[in-house]
Amino acid sequence: MTYVISQPCVDVKDKACVDECPVDCIYEGKRMLYIHPDECVDCGACEPVCPVEAIFYEDDVPAEHKDYYDANVTFFDDLGSPGGAAKTGAIDKDATLVAGLPPQNQG
Repeated sequence: MTYVISQPCVDVKDKACVDECPVDCIYEGKRMLYIHPDECVDCGACEPVCPVEAIFYEDDVPAEHKDYYDANVTFFDDLGSPGGAAKTGAIDKDATLVAGLPPQNQG
């Protein structure tokens, strides 16, 4: 099991979750953040600090955001398991689902 970042993060990328993650498994894509499913230890520290409530436990992702589980997984298809977001830095790509979205309302 893992945590999933979903649609409310698109074009926001607040990064409060990154600061709370004890295992550095939250990576920055072009338009949103992604949790590496193999590096996440399911501690839940990221969920309560997300200001846009975009982070859910895998089993609790709302129906309208279910596709974001696959988006978080496929984001890492060609990256593998880098072993930490800090050393990787921002990655200039997004999952296909996210890349295809129109710009999200910022307020």
